[in-house]
Amino acid sequence: MAIHNDLGRDGEQMASNLLEAKGYTIRHRNWRCGHKELDIVAEKDNLLVIVEVKTRKDTLFGTPEEAVTNAKIRRIVSSTDAYLRKYAIDKSVRFDLITIVTQQGNTQIDHIEDAFYPPLF
Repeated sequence: MAIHNDLGRDGEQMASNLLEAKGYTIRHRNWRCGHKELDIVAEKDNLLVIVEVKTRKDTLFGTPEEAVTNAKIRRIVSSTDAYLRKYAIDKSVRFDLITIVTQQGNTQIDHIEDAFYPPLF
């Protein structure tokens, strides 16, 4: 497996651990349906929380949150719609972002709640 895949997998594990420590229940990790994908689907306080995880080894080419473009947001929202339909879920949804930067042996992890809202199409 490529190093960047290991970094992403490790980042998603750290993000899941953080969420669980904060009292979230993890429903799915790396949920896929065709070409649609969600990093983490969690629940807390009767709220479905879709979490995008961005992990970087440094910020030389930008911060992790800069990788969450409008196109990426549209894909996440579309994937969330597929998830809600597949499992017949009728709950409020929140979109969070967890950013992880592992630089020079230090790891910085940030959980941004309500990181973005679904765009109006």
